[in-house]
Parts: sequence; structure tokens; C-alpha cells
Amino acid sequence: MIYYITGGERSGKSAYAQSLATQLSETPYHLATSRVWDGDFKKRVERHIADRDERWTTIEEEKYLSQVDFKRKTVVIDCVTLWLTNWYMDTNNNVGESLKKGKEELRKVFQQKETNIILISNEIGMGIHAQTEVGRKFTELQGWINQFIAEHADKAVFMVSGFALTLK
Repeated sequence: MIYYITGGERSGKSAYAQSLATQLSETPYHLATSRVWDGDFKKRVERHIADRDERWTTIEEEKYLSQVDFKRKTVVIDCVTLWLTNWYMDTNNNVGESLKKGKEELRKVFQQKETNIILISNEIGMGIHAQTEVGRKFTELQGWINQFIAEHADKAVFMVSGFALTLK
């Protein structure tokens, strides 16, 4: 099953995903996609790690999600936005190339069988309009990859103020 959880920053996405994962498996996995950009972000990562107990196994993969064996696992991928940022940065802000590479990776992940994949993403286009061209292009890229994931998801949830609204 493919689960898609989206919403704004601090909307409750991670807590919802973790709860879902522990309902689906006694030994869930957390696939961390982020690069630690600064000290503030490092603290955020540490807080997320502290939120998970000993049942969890953490896997780190910044870009090539399809290299991870998901078979017979319940995996929370946290998060699509940071993963997509890695592609965007490594392609020198090339939206087309990032979208192509992202979709290729996700297609391979979605083809894996006997798995529960829980993808967390952000609805960044609902917030403040980006002031830079790079930011505006990334907002478009994020929207397109979110649509791609939602299309392939078996279930989709939009988080608002800690509440889950079922989309699909």
C-alpha cells in the first residue's frame, strides 16, 4: 500500500505517519532523506529521532530511494520535500531534470511489492509566495511531484492543525 500524507509545516504529518506505521507494523522503518544544512536543522532532526522508540529502524538515503529494499517492510519516507530539494540542488535548480529523476525513483519504489510505503510531503504552495525565482520554481516542482505521488497513492491524507482530512 502507498500512503500519502501532506500538509503545511507543523501540521502533524510526522506524528500521524508514525502512528499509522506502528499500527501497520511492530517494527517500522524510518527513511530519512534530509541533509543537515545547519545547526538549527540538526536540532529538528534530533527531535524527530527522539520521537521514535526502539521499535524503529532508521535508514538514511538522500536521493536514490529505489536502492532501498522495501519488501515486507512498513517504511515512513520523511520527507519528500527535503528529498526533492536534494535533487533540485544537485541539478543546479533544473526543474525538468529534478522532476524526471524524482518520478523515475518514485516509479521504482512504487513497483516494490509486499510493502507499506508512507510518504510525507509538504504543501508549500499554500504558504507565502516565494520571493525568488529559485523558490518559485521549487514550489512548482513540489506541486507537480505531490500530484504524481497522490495519483499513485492508495490512500491520501491532508493534515491541518493536527487533524487528518481524508483525500483518497
